[in-house]
Amino acid sequence: MIAAWIHAALDAVAHLGPWGPVLFIALYILACLLFLPGAPLTLGAGALFGVAKGFFLASTAATLGACAAFLAGRTLARGWVARRLAGDPRLRALDAAVGREGWKIVGLCRLSPLLPFNLLNYAFGLTDVRFRDYALASWIGMMPGALMYVYLGALAGDLAGLGGAGAQRSPAEWALFGLGLAATVAVALLVARLAREELSRKTGV
Repeated sequence: MIAAWIHAALDAVAHLGPWGPVLFIALYILACLLFLPGAPLTLGAGALFGVAKGFFLASTAATLGACAAFLAGRTLARGWVARRLAGDPRLRALDAAVGREGWKIVGLCRLSPLLPFNLLNYAFGLTDVRFRDYALASWIGMMPGALMYVYLGALAGDLAGLGGAGAQRSPAEWALFGLGLAATVAVALLVARLAREELSRKTGV
């Protein structure tokens, strides 16, 4: 059901012309606040807008969504987030690590794909990290993953391609896209592994 809703939303973005990017960003922010998966939207950005524009929009939207949830966690949802934080030893360890390392831990968390992205957005709102540092570290830390998903979306070529239909490209185009995708995935996985190891060293989790 969620997948169908996201696909319908992306289809609406595709038919809005110049207002499509605005709706896309609004949808991404809403997804972050409602704990909906961001990966399909990032794939959609690549399919709809191409690599360069799609990466810019997905990176911007994900950062704005993360910031919106951060502010909600620091204000309106503070009590609920605090209860969730108390029940998860990983998040408690991260809270302690942020107190020592600040923005560095935020950046490492964004680079690691194994941590709950949407919950962390809220959880960081309870820490002492400054909003400016949180926003910048989140934006930079999410770039490798965003680029990988956008590239995958661009490889599909359109929304139908995301469902498996694929796009008509020449063999040379497929070769170039495949080479670029392999390099992007390799870098993203390497960065994620290094971030996971460093985060484990700093938090003990």
